[in-house]
Amino acid sequence: MPKQVDYEDRRSRIAQAVCRLIARSGMEAVSLRDVAAEAGVSMGAVQRCFRTKDEMLLFALEDISDRIGDRARARIEASGTPESALTLLDRTLSALALLEPEDRTEAQVWGAFVAQAAVSEELAAVLRDTYAKLHDLLAWLLDYGRTTGELRPDLDARSQARLLLALTEGLTSQVLVGHESPEGARELLRDYAQNLRP
Repeated sequence: MPKQVDYEDRRSRIAQAVCRLIARSGMEAVSLRDVAAEAGVSMGAVQRCFRTKDEMLLFALEDISDRIGDRARARIEASGTPESALTLLDRTLSALALLEPEDRTEAQVWGAFVAQAAVSEELAAVLRDTYAKLHDLLAWLLDYGRTTGELRPDLDARSQARLLLALTEGLTSQVLVGHESPEGARELLRDYAQNLRP
């Protein structure tokens, strides 16, 4: 009886291999052969999961986008008791800016995909969708802060969410290249959120 292959598991393993290669050597290091070696599968196995390199990159970007969004949502849902809106906002902004040491690989990969999306409409479409979802999450948190009275009642949640999303994205890049420290980036995010108080 032929061995059953879990294609979703294999696709996920291949996506993780793509991300490791990008983090180590950049987007140009990604070839089907190198991804197969990194994932510990044959080149044929990679080709059965993905017809082209672009299809493989697209899947890897969708995978990392889902993980970043899931991590931000998980930090909101992790508490069994209601948290203050500012605490939730602080946790979420830190998750989106990829400031933890264990987030460095994802930050490197994210930056590579953002750069590549400038010349790939397929990747750009995934990023636009991801940014829209993250914007909605931040707008929800800011609205929550208005209802709890922790944030200004006249706050335009959607506009502030746009600014915060841009701020987290910029800080991710600045931390990656060493212009800003993770601690300094966290402090900037906290200072900005404090300025939203009544």
